[in-house]
Order: sequence, then C-alpha cells, then structure tokens
Amino acid sequence: MTMSRSTSLSRLARPEGRLAYQVIGDPGAPLVVAVPGMGDLRSTYDRLATALADAGFRVATVDLRGHGDSDTTFRTHGDDTTGHDLLALVEHLGGGPAVLLGTSMGASAAAWAAAERPDLVRGLVLFSPFLREPVASPLRRAALRAVYRLLFARPWGAAAWSAYYRSLHKGRTTDGLAAHAAAVRANLREPDRLRSLRHLALALDHSVVTERLGEVHATALAVVGALDPDWPDPAAELAWIEDTLGARALLVPETGHYPYAQAPDAVVPAVLGFLRDVPAASRG
Repeated sequence: MTMSRSTSLSRLARPEGRLAYQVIGDPGAPLVVAVPGMGDLRSTYDRLATALADAGFRVATVDLRGHGDSDTTFRTHGDDTTGHDLLALVEHLGGGPAVLLGTSMGASAAAWAAAERPDLVRGLVLFSPFLREPVASPLRRAALRAVYRLLFARPWGAAAWSAYYRSLHKGRTTDGLAAHAAAVRANLREPDRLRSLRHLALALDHSVVTERLGEVHATALAVVGALDPDWPDPAAELAWIEDTLGARALLVPETGHYPYAQAPDAVVPAVLGFLRDVPAASRG
C-alpha cells in the first residue's frame, strides 16, 4: 500500500522562531530527517520521501529558517546553525540516531551535524554537498556576496532566484519542475522570505564544515549530478568527497544539482540500498 504525505504541519520551537516540518511513515520505523538546499522548499522531497516511507522508513522533511512555512523571525543562518536545527529535530522526534539527508548547503549542514553529535547521526545521504568553499579567492567570494545583495532584492529577487533555480537542473527534464519553481517563487514573494534567503546566502561559509570533516564518522552516501554547474568538474568533486569521508559515491549522468528529482529511477534505489546497509556499513 502506498503511503500518502500527511497534510498536518508541525512546528519545532527554536530560540529565534519555529521550523515547519512534516513526518510520514511508521512511527516506530528508522528515522530519516531531510532538509532542502538554500532557496528551496521541503516539498522538493515529496516523491523521495514517499518512496522511503513505502520502503519502511519514517521520514521527516523540514523547511530551512525563513523558507517554506518556517518563521521569518530568525536572525542567524548558516551551515552550523542549520546543523543545530537538524539535531534538535532528531531529538524532538525521539528517533536518534537518525540518517540525515540534505541537498547543497542542506547536505553541508548534515555533515556538520554528524561531526557535532555522532550519537544522534548514524548515516548521511548527501546530494550535491558543499563540503568546502567552491570559490577559493576571498576577493571572488566578496564579489559573489555583492551579487547576492543585488540579486535577492525586491522587486525582482523572487523571479531571479526562480530562474536560477531552474537553470541548476541541467540535463534530464524534471517532471513537475515548472510547478515547483513557481511554488518557490510564490513563497519568496511572501513578506520577509526574500530577506531570509539573502541573509542565508550572505552568511554561508562552508569552511565551518570543512574543518569538521575529520570528525565525521557516520557512514555516507554522496550523490552528484555529472552536469552540476556548481563545480568545474563534478566527477572530481565527488571523488574528493568519496576520499575525504570514505563515502559511497554515485555520479548520476545527465543531471545537474538535483539528481534525486531529475533521475529518481537511478537515485531512489541507491538511497534505499544505502539506508538498508547503514548499520553494517557504519565506520563509527
């Protein structure tokens, strides 16, 4: 029997606001906590979460601070801050140690959380993770932040991000991309959400993750699209992640930054196989 996503929305209280999340699956099943990347919504995981729940996992999908249905009152953002949020949700749901699943900076946060609280994290599924700064030059990083200030400004910011978001899906056509990108754009038109996205973009510093990678002992699966425009050589970046974390690695042909959405036929079986192997594969 196929399990449907719960229509009930829950909220986790944090010091500066509340995070929106939903849970599907058997309450007694192994817990997977999934967080999207910057500028995205938890609904990006609808298909994947349903597949994991149908396979016997309990899946919680959570919106980033200021994104989706989460509050816009948060003043602090970043990989480590998001990592703390993930750990708080695992503890709140009482399902630890859990598998953390994230995309882009959400994956960065998951890796940081695994280093911070290895007792709460038994595995990592990392889609297109930023485990180090993609732009090495401080001058170029400063220029990029100036671009963010301009790009994520009203009245064009929501439309600009939506267009950029769609451009990251290089390669295979994604069912539902147009509708999802429209939902992202509509969400950013809500008061203060574009500001939250801008603050997150300006706060991101993946060096806080890089310096903790030696402390990550959870077994990991890293999935990267072969056409991901965020790296000059996606295959080389994946090889570095594989070597650094001792991760299981999957390079997905004809996909960009969101391989789980663009090639679910290849990614879902790989994720399920990994989840079933996590206890035996643990390096902790």
